Amino acid sequence: MSWDTPHIPLPEVVFFQEGPGLRKWQWTNGGMKVINVTNILGDAAGTIDISNTDKYISLVEFEERYRHFAVENGDIVVASSGNTYGKVGRIKEHCLPLMMNTSVIRFHSLDRSRLNDDYLYAFLRSPAFRNQVEQFVIGGAQPNFGPSHLKKMTIPLPDITTQRKIGAFISAYDDLIENNRRRIQLLEQAARLLYKEWFVYLRFPGHEHVKIKDGVPEGWERKTAFDVMEVLSGGTPKTKIPEYWDGGIPFFTPKDAVDYAYVFETEKTITEEGLRNCNSRLYPKDSVFITARGTVGKINLAQTAMAMNQSCYALVARPPLNQHYLYFALVDAVDQFRSRAVGAVFDAIIRDTFKLIPFVVPDEKLIAMFTDYASQILNQIDNLSTQIRKLAQARDLLLPRLMNGEVVV
Repeated sequence: MSWDTPHIPLPEVVFFQEGPGLRKWQWTNGGMKVINVTNILGDAAGTIDISNTDKYISLVEFEERYRHFAVENGDIVVASSGNTYGKVGRIKEHCLPLMMNTSVIRFHSLDRSRLNDDYLYAFLRSPAFRNQVEQFVIGGAQPNFGPSHLKKMTIPLPDITTQRKIGAFISAYDDLIENNRRRIQLLEQAARLLYKEWFVYLRFPGHEHVKIKDGVPEGWERKTAFDVMEVLSGGTPKTKIPEYWDGGIPFFTPKDAVDYAYVFETEKTITEEGLRNCNSRLYPKDSVFITARGTVGKINLAQTAMAMNQSCYALVARPPLNQHYLYFALVDAVDQFRSRAVGAVFDAIIRDTFKLIPFVVPDEKLIAMFTDYASQILNQIDNLSTQIRKLAQARDLLLPRLMNGEVVV
């Protein structure tokens, strides 16, 4: 690509469409799934997570009124409002069937002989697009942009051969990231299944020779979650004091929760001074975080030392438990936390919730056996998570240079 690559008006080569403004009274318990901005994770893999969506409209209403808002395999979707605006993902077959709600804009090429879809996906994640979005975004409390703004934007359009090369180059990084993400999912699933086999179904090594008393194996203890872990709180430094923010300490909030064990990057960071002036400790690696307000019950391990806001709890295992055992025990018990969440305006977990959650403590030998296995799994997940982060950093460093012609493919 050369420095004089033409910039073409977006509508000339790109189809884009925003979802309709669906209302609460239209929601049903089943039917056509609806993608919202919260389903676009904006992570390194461009993940669309619709596994826990509760948004549906009836199939009859979809067919009669909204069929033209259906999303297609390979469509690129961008969040266009709120704190998530600008997050990008790509629809895959397993997500379908699906339609858009408002604040979700889908994109694809109008003419694939002129615009390559992989190149378009790269462009929509590049500074070249984000900088244009920032010029048009409106709204203070609820920042947003829409189709009227997209009509005024441009896309650099080299020849189709160069587009395909750029798209393939970036896709190679995307594929490596996606493969690592899948490996993480499989590893974590294996550890979760073993936990359930041993500690839920009670088919642990040697179970044939252990007596069951009051529903639990002999030597195990019935307790509550509150008994077996410290429940520690967080806090937020004053937002109007700039010296507290944009430092080197990750600041975990529910927005930063990920769909696998380790979380490393956070949307916000604080300074040492900010940490001294809030109610959060600096929680070390392998602290267990559970989101307690809004999105309840997301559970992660800290991959590095982090502070935390007041919408989460940090959980520290009491002996004979340890952090790795505790993580898998909580993941298995998370539905109990969600079912006991309270709140008039929105669901929340409070400290007393932990006193209501039954927690069976196995004998120390079995805990040690499981931990030996789980720690190997989590070490692999830790390494794969780090690889994903490095691949994403390399890709995002190359992307603008590919777009402006500094790097030729």
